[in-house]
Amino acid sequence: MNKEIQSYNKLQSAGDKKIVTALMKLIDENLKATKSKVWHRHPVWFINENPIVGYSKLKAGVRLMFWSGADFAESDLEPGSGKFKDASILYNDVKEINEVDLKRWLKKAEKIQWDYKNIVKRKGRLEKLG
Repeated sequence: MNKEIQSYNKLQSAGDKKIVTALMKLIDENLKATKSKVWHRHPVWFINENPIVGYSKLKAGVRLMFWSGADFAESDLEPGSGKFKDASILYNDVKEINEVDLKRWLKKAEKIQWDYKNIVKRKGRLEKLG
């Protein structure tokens, strides 16, 4: 488990701490081939330097975001706005986390990826990986 992410989690309120700790544990257990770090002030997991999943604290709750989640065809994930392929879900209680759904989304995150790593080189144009 990434110490930087553990430090981020410790800074959260008691209820949010339960959510982010559960998310970190499930992500770490199910995405063995990833590297994680606090990136732009939020925990993010990467495959080959390409961000695939992360979470952040918002006023509305803890947001779990999948960079390529709009292509997962999952009704519980809310597509982002704009030109990116992200989708997310908000949690306000650890009991809202459905482990079966989350594990399925993490598998999809490994397989369905848009190349965010090279988005600057391509002047904002996304290309699908794989």
